[in-house]
Amino acid sequence: MSEVLDIGALKKTLEEFAKERDWEQFHVPKNLAMALSTEAGELLEIFQWLTEKQAARINKDEETFGKVQDEIADVVVYAILLCKYLDIDLPNAISNKMKKNALKYPVDKARGNAKKYNEL
Repeated sequence: MSEVLDIGALKKTLEEFAKERDWEQFHVPKNLAMALSTEAGELLEIFQWLTEKQAARINKDEETFGKVQDEIADVVVYAILLCKYLDIDLPNAISNKMKKNALKYPVDKARGNAKKYNEL
C-alpha cells in the first residue's frame, strides 16, 4: 500500500482529465462542494443498514469493498478539486486543523472518550 499521496501530481491528473472533457466550466466551488457531499452520502449509503460487525468486515466482501473504494476516491477527488479552485494548500490546512483539534481535545480529557470537545 502506498503511504504517500502526491497531491500536486493528482491535481495535474484531475486537471488534465477535466480539460480533455471541457468540464472546467462546471468546476466552481458550489458545484464541487455539492458533488463532494453527494459522494460522501453515497459512501454512507453503503454502510447504512450494516451492523457494526458487518461494517468492520466490509473489506472481506470484494464487490462491496470495491464500491467503498470508489466512493472514497470520489470524495477525495472532489475535495482536492475544491482545494485547487479555492487555492487551499491541503497539507497545510490539515496540519492547521490537527493543531486546532489538539487544543480542543487534550489527551488527558479526550483519551478513550467519544464526547465532543464542548462536553469534555
